[in-house]
Amino acid sequence: MSVARRMVVGISGASGAIYGVRALILLRYAGVETHLVMSRAAKLTLTYETDMKVAEVEALADVVHRADNIGASISSGSFSNLGMLIAPCSIRTLSEIASGVTSSLMSRAADVALKERRRVVLMVREAPLHAGHLRSMLAVTEMGAIVSPPVPAFYARPTSIEALVDHSVGRALDLFGLDVGVEQRWDGIG
Repeated sequence: MSVARRMVVGISGASGAIYGVRALILLRYAGVETHLVMSRAAKLTLTYETDMKVAEVEALADVVHRADNIGASISSGSFSNLGMLIAPCSIRTLSEIASGVTSSLMSRAADVALKERRRVVLMVREAPLHAGHLRSMLAVTEMGAIVSPPVPAFYARPTSIEALVDHSVGRALDLFGLDVGVEQRWDGIG
């Protein structure tokens, strides 16, 4: 499998599980092999925020890895891939990545991607932010990750929650060089 056609997707327990779900769907349509890791908190959040079952989300991925399986293929630098998207990314996951103290497969896979100089995009879902959150964001940015909170683009005049979600996920996937065709691009004024 080509590096450009395989991606690790993490879904943490932050609010916004739908971002990870839509990423899996859009990556499938784009022909990208996905390796999913969901935290225990993500599975709980999914049931509160959507009508989907965990098994339905896992079925969207090509390969599913248990969050406690530190020996999974995605925990190794030899696992060739385009990078990792964590959507949504909790402050806990962000902080583990920033500190390099990885207690789960999700933070370990991100740490490995960073050491291999692969793209890591973190759709951080928290507000407001205190200084510790901002320091962690700065730390991961200095390590090479991209902090990309899901921010709605109202110039696209979204008419549904799905349109808002798709725009944010589309922007995140753009950072991997993947145009999945769901975001309305700004053409300028005039």
